[in-house]
Amino acid sequence: MRKIRIDFSDFWPGFCKTDNYFWNTLRTRFDVELHALPDFLIYSNRLNHVHRVHNCTKIFFPIESYLPDWRECDYAMTGYYLDDPRHLRLPSYVLYADPGTVVKKGEDAEAILRRKPKFCSFVVSNDNRHTRIRTQFFQRLSKYKRVDSGGRCLNNIGGPIPGGPLGKREFLKPYKFNLAFENLSITGYTTEKIFEAMWARCVPVYWGSSRINEEFSPRSFLNYFDFANEEALIERIIELDRDDAKYLEVLRQPYFHGDKPSEWFDSERFLNFFERVFSTKITPVSQRRRFFQLGRWIPVKKNPPRA
Repeated sequence: MRKIRIDFSDFWPGFCKTDNYFWNTLRTRFDVELHALPDFLIYSNRLNHVHRVHNCTKIFFPIESYLPDWRECDYAMTGYYLDDPRHLRLPSYVLYADPGTVVKKGEDAEAILRRKPKFCSFVVSNDNRHTRIRTQFFQRLSKYKRVDSGGRCLNNIGGPIPGGPLGKREFLKPYKFNLAFENLSITGYTTEKIFEAMWARCVPVYWGSSRINEEFSPRSFLNYFDFANEEALIERIIELDRDDAKYLEVLRQPYFHGDKPSEWFDSERFLNFFERVFSTKITPVSQRRRFFQLGRWIPVKKNPPRA
């Protein structure tokens, strides 16, 4: 195996550099070494600053809805559908769990429904002008029946649920529905929200990417944009809630098309992208000379520019 010196920066709190999707998948083909002076840096939050002190090849992976800034990164992995050889489409939900957790394989839908005594859940952390549609929908649906809010926003269960993604899954499991609304409606911006609802065998009520039906079977969830208006969507939720037979028709549908994980989970596709990244000789953007090369990060650069 070829030795590859890599590092990670600007990820979320608790991110483990030697136990994560990137590290574990890359190790199956490359001899990766975690190094303080890496040849390749994978960074997440471009608004943080650790990545700025490196002059090596940089690969950007945002959790939020940021597009690549090609003045800062050489390659990128995002949820967007970008026709660019420097880009790999990698929705953030791919990192959350084995895709097998949402493959149904002929599950007993009636048994699952018997374990769902509660109506609908809602777990979000913030409310602003961009996310107002989901809090307003929560309030409208709550007029029909109580919707339990387990996040920091509009919490009505006595406090936010603990335990991270696993804690959220356990919270969602007793509910028939989950309001899986993204922070923003942007084509390709698909986060873990719908995947976590499917993981817990809820029927997701989704708002977000206009191409979500390409990623998951539209018969297995309720897509906000498939309805003429909110009233029609709420009427459909109520219809399914009141009629177990109709609810079971939806619950029996595979989440993935053909009940097989989508191409976004294909590790060979991911590894082939990095094969090209590791093999292609480039001058990293952070080493390219500019007429005016000023900035507070230049004096603290870790990697000396290559000759």
